[in-house]
Amino acid sequence: MAIVMGTAGHIDHGKTSLVRRLTGIDCDRLEEEKRRGITIELGFAYCDLPGGGRLGIVDVPGHEKFVKNMVAGAAGIDFVMLVVAADEGVMPQTREHLEICSLLGIRHGLVAVTKIDMVDPELLELAVEDISDFLKGTFLEGAPLFPVSSQTGEGIDKLRDYVIRQEKELAPRRRTDLFRLPVDRVFTLKGHGTIVTGTMISGSVKVGDALELLPKKLPTRARSLQSHGETVEVAESGHRTAVNVQGLEVADVQRGDVLALPGTLFPSDRWLVKLTCLASSPRALRHRTEVHFHHEARETPARLYFLDRDRLAPGETALCEVRLEEPLVGVFGDHCVVRAFSPLRTVAGGTVLDPLSAGLRRKEATPERVSLLLSLPDASDEDRVRAQIAMSEGRGATLAQLSVLTNLDSKRLDKVLQSLSGKGSIFCFDREDKAYVASETAAALSARCLAVAEAFHKKEPLKQGMARGTLLSGGTARDAWNRGLPPKLAFFIVDRLLRSGALVSEGDVIRTASHTVSLKSDQAGLRDALLKAHAEAGFTPPNLKDVLEELGVDAKAAAPVLKLLCEEGNLVKVKDGLYFHGPVIQELKTRMQAWFASHDDLDPAGFKELSGGLSRKYVIPLLEHFDRERVTIRVGDKRQFRGRG
Repeated sequence: MAIVMGTAGHIDHGKTSLVRRLTGIDCDRLEEEKRRGITIELGFAYCDLPGGGRLGIVDVPGHEKFVKNMVAGAAGIDFVMLVVAADEGVMPQTREHLEICSLLGIRHGLVAVTKIDMVDPELLELAVEDISDFLKGTFLEGAPLFPVSSQTGEGIDKLRDYVIRQEKELAPRRRTDLFRLPVDRVFTLKGHGTIVTGTMISGSVKVGDALELLPKKLPTRARSLQSHGETVEVAESGHRTAVNVQGLEVADVQRGDVLALPGTLFPSDRWLVKLTCLASSPRALRHRTEVHFHHEARETPARLYFLDRDRLAPGETALCEVRLEEPLVGVFGDHCVVRAFSPLRTVAGGTVLDPLSAGLRRKEATPERVSLLLSLPDASDEDRVRAQIAMSEGRGATLAQLSVLTNLDSKRLDKVLQSLSGKGSIFCFDREDKAYVASETAAALSARCLAVAEAFHKKEPLKQGMARGTLLSGGTARDAWNRGLPPKLAFFIVDRLLRSGALVSEGDVIRTASHTVSLKSDQAGLRDALLKAHAEAGFTPPNLKDVLEELGVDAKAAAPVLKLLCEEGNLVKVKDGLYFHGPVIQELKTRMQAWFASHDDLDPAGFKELSGGLSRKYVIPLLEHFDRERVTIRVGDKRQFRGRG
């Protein structure tokens, strides 16, 4: 990993001139910049390091109209060089740039006091004193100050030596091995095609890698790579990187798009953010306020939705759902900056807690959940992983999503998941996609599934159980226990209940362990009477209406008992009002198989013969029954055996 230094400071305080003096590189590459003498776009340079390698430098514009460009450049830096002119001192963009750097999580830097050739020693001493007072209470309090002159070169060597030492003394601010390259510049190069550049946030990329341009999800490939102007086979995080992308036009790419490996980042237009309103903000931020939202190199309109309050006063911190005008891709722990529309100034910033949010309603934002979310940046790796899985609830969370939701490198994340699985805190319900659900979520879903099964038994006491497919699909649409669940999670919950014994599988039917078909005494008597009447009748079953009249039972009362007898296989319904004893139907199937062993087809006369002389009122319904059961197929007036050929 390498580190990157960025400049910050008011317009015309000499940032670009200082970078040119340090590196020999002029960052003002646009004709308009040279004509007007001000920096408009981001500029890039580097310092050669002892022993090889280069330290990247991002030069940002200082004019208030180009603060969005400044944010885009500052988002990828590790430490800042705040530039303050000795003849003017602290100015509006000095303050705003420092606030932005603080909001972006930058914690290291230095101060270059420029234009010392334009003031006398007494004024320089006063300027240094004023700057030191201004820095009190900021992350640059106590940072080294270097009086320099880009014109005479005074102090430059000492400054350069300090800057170069930071490569070894500062640890990069990156944790994950997830490849991300926010694009801050795109152009074409004759003979090469489209080139995108940016500061690689994390991970690495090599020539030939399949990539994806997000949030548009455009597929591409790395044809070639350059880092700090040198062609390389592999580019590492922390380096200024140029990627020659295959199959993309300049018009396909805009600043703030992100290059990533396919399937590793997920565009979303709703993010949960831990937001802090600057103490210097002129007013409180109100619920549903429209703002400019800055993340990495992208700026987009957005609205702020506070989940436990209606306003965020200066100096306060709260959980906020940011609803973006366009989907963006982010990772847990990313920093963001919020600027007001009128007056156009930086008013807040924060840390991304969930860049995959499906939307959190106010009534769901309980004090416990809000507190848990706000504590995530300071939580241990295990607590953070478990919390993010728990808050994914019935959606579950895949390994790829957890990489985004925790900002852990792949080896560390895998180790944490194994530990939590071993403790029974989480379960892997999808081995293929490595998707996880929290133990408490699994328990709640299991209870809902059992409740659906129990409600079914209460409604249908004479049924052995629910069809497996019906239970897996959630039961009735109105009472579905698995609404919104991935199908594999629903299967996991049912399978877990079966393995625990809470549910019992019998063929294609599932019942609760405690359920048994229980007939009332009168129903039990009716069952026995109906079964006896049909068993004694053999191949010539009685007329059901006559049997019920003789027993003094109406058809409605008999219906559930008949249904149970059919489910048990004791009776077979051939048509309305005509039931055969189950063993009789099985005997007829056996005789038919024997018939077709020596005959090509079967007509009603033949069926009458093999059945022992049954009358036509039984023969035709039985033949049609066997057609429906796919034992036979009708061809004209005859039947053929479906099992042949």
